[in-house]
Amino acid sequence: MLQQFKRAALLAALLAGLLTMAGCATAPPPAARLGLKLAPAALGASIAVQQHLRVERNGRSDDLDVALEADAARIELVGLALGQRVLSLSYDGKDLRTWRHVMLPSQVRAEDVLEDVQLTLWPAEAIRAALPAGWRIADEGLRRTLSLDGVPIMVISYSGMPRWSGTVQLENLRYRYRLTIQFDGGEGQP
Repeated sequence: MLQQFKRAALLAALLAGLLTMAGCATAPPPAARLGLKLAPAALGASIAVQQHLRVERNGRSDDLDVALEADAARIELVGLALGQRVLSLSYDGKDLRTWRHVMLPSQVRAEDVLEDVQLTLWPAEAIRAALPAGWRIADEGLRRTLSLDGVPIMVISYSGMPRWSGTVQLENLRYRYRLTIQFDGGEGQP
């Protein structure tokens, strides 16, 4: 019984730390999120990858393991913490279906997770076509920058291509957090 209590307390602490994935617990600045929901087919490839995520903010870091599958018809994502599923989403280009652990903070929104996945992995041309007025995306080699009215909001650095291999570092300048994604193998094909 004590062991289960300790595991539940540890899971609760980890889930509370995942607030950093959604920015902060206070109201976001205006126009902070794009509401981006690109069609799965816009990726231009089919991928099945496992990722280890580390979120760092205010001197704290939290880890999450993620399985991601995407093809022309759908995107499926499952997040695990301490071996337990804490978040899942399924998106077919029209409907976003989500499940979340009861202890997952409400600030961690599946819509934001989907947006960060697409901003990181989808081609810049597909993202550019969906951006609202004032937003810009630029790819320069292994670096991607998302800006609003000329002010950088997010900088994403890749260790190699394709984007779903190696290590990716997403620096969210608006919410002041860093997300490091280590891809643990997987496959992708056009």
